[in-house]
Amino acid sequence: MNPDLQRLLPYPFERLAQLKAGSVPPAGLAHINLSIGEPQHTPPHFVAEQLISHLHGLSNYPLTRGSDELRAAIAAWLARRFGLPPASIDAARHILPVNGTREALFAFAQAVIDRTTNPLVVMPNPFYQIYEGAAFLAGAEPWFLNTTAETGYRPDFSAVPAEVWQRCQLIYICTPGNPSGAVLDTATLQQLIELADRYDFVIASDECYSELYPDENNAPTGLLAAAAAMGRTDYRRCVVFHSLSKRSNLPGLRSGFVAGDAEIMAGFLRYRTYHGCAMPPATQAASTRAWQDEQHVRENRELYRRKFAAVLKILNDVLDARMPDASFYLWPRTPIDDTEFARGLYAQQNVTVLPGSYLSLEARGRNPGRNHVRMALVPPLEDCIEAAKRIRTYLQSI
Repeated sequence: MNPDLQRLLPYPFERLAQLKAGSVPPAGLAHINLSIGEPQHTPPHFVAEQLISHLHGLSNYPLTRGSDELRAAIAAWLARRFGLPPASIDAARHILPVNGTREALFAFAQAVIDRTTNPLVVMPNPFYQIYEGAAFLAGAEPWFLNTTAETGYRPDFSAVPAEVWQRCQLIYICTPGNPSGAVLDTATLQQLIELADRYDFVIASDECYSELYPDENNAPTGLLAAAAAMGRTDYRRCVVFHSLSKRSNLPGLRSGFVAGDAEIMAGFLRYRTYHGCAMPPATQAASTRAWQDEQHVRENRELYRRKFAAVLKILNDVLDARMPDASFYLWPRTPIDDTEFARGLYAQQNVTVLPGSYLSLEARGRNPGRNHVRMALVPPLEDCIEAAKRIRTYLQSI
């Protein structure tokens, strides 16, 4: 077996199950799960229609690069959503459909890391656990960049020593962030692009929460938009990851895409041709339609706006919880240890939240997730309101 597998920590939800083991919540309270970011809104109706009408494609091997129609729909969406010059996005060279961004984020490190040079992969802390696992199994070491209240829960790239940048081959960023929902602005992204030029590393921008924002007139920017604003329409060293899971409530479809630097994308396509991850034809057809439609995405955002408004009204005076820039998470500080908070909330109120320390590691003397919990407002509005009332009751008891 690959010895690097032994370096992987238990996934946060395994640890959460162990934390809850032995606790018996009140039988009269139905369980409400706010721990996992699994969208529960109704998917757009046309997805099932597209899947059914394209089942004949099951008799064909799909191309790893995806259909021309899907790549064209993605290219048009990128240009429309981020204001990119349409001519700068070549559907044949800059875009690769993937079976969800989870596997793509992992595979990307395997394709771009040169393990012979003692490489580092820089990543935010707290972090999506795939980043760390991808680094280890690519033969690299992770280097954690703490994101705290003091930094606005955003990475402070100026805090990274030069010797770290010199060894860095890849940096993962997440904007809007998981778990904080903090968005990196254009100036910050351009600062990172300049660092990538200086030290010759690749930027992998995980933007899967980019379509869940509260203000219809203030959509989050992205890495490619920041590059284009610098006149860098070759998107050199810049690669973004987008998904239909959160945007379109389709986590089970396993559909997303990777886009950016054409040279990097060519190498990634070569890797994936061997890795064997082509998207099924029916999924491609449904995905094409989803990227072409914005009405269902606007309706999705409105549902989350209602949840945040209702939940924050209940919790604001008892918990340090704030509206995120984007995403469907609350990332409040807890008045007691985060694991004790989560265990007690489950035992007393049958509400599950995720301890922040399960999403982060101690780095430079600090675990930035400690004394925070992540709350995913994905259940129906009525359940979110009920969960908030129970959380309030629990807070008033401790």
